[in-house]
Amino acid sequence: MAHASTRRVLPGFGLSLGYTLIYLSLIVLIPLSSVFFLSAGMGWDRFIDAATAPRVVASYQLSFGASLLAAAINVVFGLILAWVLVRYTFPGKKIVDALVDLPFALPTAVAGISLTAIYAKNGWVGQFFEPFGIQIAFTPIGILIALVFIGLPFIVRTVQPIIEDLDVEFEEAAASLGATRLQTFRRVVFPTLLPALLTGFALAFARAVGEYGSVIFIAGNIPFVSEITPLMIITKLEQYDYEGAAAVAAVMLLVSFALLLIINGLQAWTTRRAGREG
Repeated sequence: MAHASTRRVLPGFGLSLGYTLIYLSLIVLIPLSSVFFLSAGMGWDRFIDAATAPRVVASYQLSFGASLLAAAINVVFGLILAWVLVRYTFPGKKIVDALVDLPFALPTAVAGISLTAIYAKNGWVGQFFEPFGIQIAFTPIGILIALVFIGLPFIVRTVQPIIEDLDVEFEEAAASLGATRLQTFRRVVFPTLLPALLTGFALAFARAVGEYGSVIFIAGNIPFVSEITPLMIITKLEQYDYEGAAAVAAVMLLVSFALLLIINGLQAWTTRRAGREG
């Protein structure tokens, strides 16, 4: 009897694991695998032609490039915002903290329309750039702004709990030993925050790559200029080119998975390194 109990991790573990695997298969694995099965029916030559068409490649470059840049921008300013919300007290702090979650609650179409109205030539912000010949809406710049908008909460909410748990005494000890504020941040604070920053970066990037609703209005959808990959997939579906849409989706899925795998590998490496140094 004792021998049987030692083989069990937790009571009900087998049932819970089975339910988890079935649920993940129905929600994640089967839908994603159908993309590869559908594109596999095209044949290799047709798959390459559909996935590497010049217009499609241009959309890859814009979607992945803008997503990586937007996530990188959010890492910097999201860290600053999270630090201010944790370490400082000021009037309206709770309101600012609540506004961080606005991109989560706001429908993506509403966000896209609002950003387009603000950054258009006659918008509240766009009108100040128009005299200098700078157009924001309907350009890659507008896409970048939309992706920064929807990705910011991922960085702030991932880093904020880590900052709250940081022991201020370590920073005070570093200062008492003659370290400058920059040295204290680089040697004491940043190594602790790095795994969380990488996690937030991965989440913001993953959200940005697949974003459609908030981008489609401000993008302009000009071929080879401001056409994102999700729009290419929608366009092929509207043309009943289901295999072509599956081919583009498969490439997008593989590249996204590879990038996320690299980011998660870096996160695991930094966590192990911090543990050894600690």
